[in-house]
Amino acid sequence: MSVPRIVIVGAGFAGYGTARRLERTLRPGEAAISLVAPFGYTLYQPLLPEVASGTLDPRSIAGPLHRLLHRTRIVPGTAAGVDLRERTVAVNMISGERTTLRYDRLVLCPGSVTRTFDIPGLKEHGHGMKNLAEAVYLRDHVIAQLELAAATHDPEERAARMGFIVVGGGYSGVETTANLQLLTYKALKRFPRLDPAMLSWTLLDVAPKLLPELGERLGDVAMRTLRRRGVDVRLGVSIERLGPHSARLTDGRTLPCRTLIWTAGVKPSPVVSTLDAPTQKGRLVVGADLRLAGFPEVIALGDAAAVPDLAKGGGAICPPTAQHATRQAKVAAANVAAALRGRQPRLYRHRDLGMVVDLGGAQAVARPVGVSLTGPVAQAVTRAYHLSTVPGYRAKARVLGNWSLHAAAGDDLIRLGFLDTRTGAAVDLDHTVATPA
Repeated sequence: MSVPRIVIVGAGFAGYGTARRLERTLRPGEAAISLVAPFGYTLYQPLLPEVASGTLDPRSIAGPLHRLLHRTRIVPGTAAGVDLRERTVAVNMISGERTTLRYDRLVLCPGSVTRTFDIPGLKEHGHGMKNLAEAVYLRDHVIAQLELAAATHDPEERAARMGFIVVGGGYSGVETTANLQLLTYKALKRFPRLDPAMLSWTLLDVAPKLLPELGERLGDVAMRTLRRRGVDVRLGVSIERLGPHSARLTDGRTLPCRTLIWTAGVKPSPVVSTLDAPTQKGRLVVGADLRLAGFPEVIALGDAAAVPDLAKGGGAICPPTAQHATRQAKVAAANVAAALRGRQPRLYRHRDLGMVVDLGGAQAVARPVGVSLTGPVAQAVTRAYHLSTVPGYRAKARVLGNWSLHAAAGDDLIRLGFLDTRTGAAVDLDHTVATPA
């Protein structure tokens, strides 16, 4: 008899974590595991801002799947559609061909893509911060703006090239702003022709508070830290129109700008919309056991699933964070194994471990297990947390080595050549968008 076929869609925190746990839980030959992933690595997204700022090498946060997983078949492609009744997954392979995978058990965790709005010029001129290609490209682009600003004699061009805007006052936006602003500020020492007063960083968010997940006090600390460095933090404001050389804000102001970074939220991967199943805010409705109603052989988790938050109750669902995805993966693997062995599934229940936000240098804000921390102490906790959760010992060693080398030797301001091959627009770099089936 053939062994049960387990197909896992996505290699992020949820997908990789499920595959890794299944390999440890299931006996060899008990099931055939396939993992659909567009790249050969699992990405540790929380450290993308440090890749963009040059603090970390890109390989440091990319865990190689072929080394980390031993009994899982890697299918290099992107899920384009799921047929629940036929139990098949349509996959667009990286070769450009399309194939179909049949499953007995499906673990659906394709992650999310950048959520954008119908803002004129955003798709053409905006930059994302969701994957490794975007982070590496963004570093090249930011350094290039300083080089071009130093080379031009046109004051308007120089002002635009030294004007940087980040939209989104959440975790990603604050960390991206903090790390890249620090990079450009320190880099000005290499460009004596540039007036430091012309360097402009603006952080926008329509919300009334920065980092609302951390609470008012730590959000205010983060805002004061950024403002002390010269970042113009504007709340209740967003982008109305984006051009190649300037950005018009919703408060009527126009800022010179050739770099706008969009971090204002995410939405589930498009493959979720191909399922004939109920959704909540675009995420698949599942039970606390992560199973899809009417299709017990399908488990959904991470950014793609509206998982009930039993700790809060009242119909609350778990937010799409790395912490939840990692911990849901343990329950997903346990429930797949339980189904194969005729046992009862587990329910997902969690205890919030808090949040950490790196503000660059020795600064951070953190709230581990409800304790509010700021400054170097918070930075030590932040880095210890990341070091403990980066997948694989090689990656941990690289991260620690990169941090040490950067602290001792600083940044070489080297561009890697991404400007020659890509436009850098979000529409070109978002590799997670699936082609409809």
